[in-house]
Amino acid sequence: MSRITPFASPLLLGFDAMEKTLERLAKANDGYPPYNIERLRADAAGAPERLRITLAVAGFSEDELDVSVEENQLVIRGRQIEHGEREYLYRGIAARQFQRMFVLADGMQVAGASLRNGLLSVDLIRPEPERMVRKINISVSD
Repeated sequence: MSRITPFASPLLLGFDAMEKTLERLAKANDGYPPYNIERLRADAAGAPERLRITLAVAGFSEDELDVSVEENQLVIRGRQIEHGEREYLYRGIAARQFQRMFVLADGMQVAGASLRNGLLSVDLIRPEPERMVRKINISVSD
């Protein structure tokens, strides 16, 4: 039995890589750490619209976090370092590693990242796409 996907339409040409990316993302994100995505409106000075991704990373230091762009994906990783000299009577806060991925549309750029009060914020710039119309000449052969 073959699987029919939304990208199997003959009208969607060249989207097979996007389908694979969506499948990989569905498997990779388990809900930890929780995050918000907000839209920051363009200001009067004409700056492009921005997006901000905010992750709750309480207990992680700057050295234990990594933000990178790999091809068209924003990848945020966290790995806490175990401190062996501590003796816990009760341990309810686990030193848990994570990897959170976000697919970026063409033209999206990471403006920066900041860590404040246990929240990691990553700002993205979404420039206005250029409207482009290209005329294709038709060759006639008799």
